Amino acid sequence: MTPDEIQALFTRSDGSYRFARWGRPVAPVVFGTDDATLGVVKGAAEAVARLSGRTLAETDPELGSNLMMFFVSGWDELADVPDLDRLVPDLDSLIPRLVSAEANQYRVFRFDAAGAIRACFAFIRMDAHLAELPAETIALGQVVQSALLWSDTAFAGTSPLARTEDGHTILRPEIADVIRAAYDPVMPDMADDPAHALRLFARLRAAG
Repeated sequence: MTPDEIQALFTRSDGSYRFARWGRPVAPVVFGTDDATLGVVKGAAEAVARLSGRTLAETDPELGSNLMMFFVSGWDELADVPDLDRLVPDLDSLIPRLVSAEANQYRVFRFDAAGAIRACFAFIRMDAHLAELPAETIALGQVVQSALLWSDTAFAGTSPLARTEDGHTILRPEIADVIRAAYDPVMPDMADDPAHALRLFARLRAAG
């Protein structure tokens, strides 16, 4: 990838550059589906953890689980989730926006004092499009989009995933390379200067 392409992955629609990575082990949990899906999500999380060089955890000392995925059939169901408004303070205003936009997914990140990701809450509405996808594809897509603070437009036109000739879904190699470079020990947990993209590019070149 070129430096401009990397920069675009973390440049938000308002023009600001903002990058963040997890500063602690990820402890995933799934709501609104069965235990088998939790196993699929953990498998996807383990794959991304190996890529980033980080580890998973059974529990997070602050939240119990810090990567929470909520599967719903309609956005109004979120209003009935106990104590969710404590995790997402603007929940009452968020639900109507998601309904109006006919969105099928949304993520809320929380950060520690240093700016690193400390929690992510992913909400997935199983519309007709998502219902056609295998659980493994949905899980990998959600974990990848939760692995870093990507731009809100990063994957608007192109999925971070790709399908192989034999029908398997994989992470696009160039996105895998960015994640690997982003978690290089010499890189910061948070950055808001576009020059950070040049450092990522340099790590990609070094790894290549």
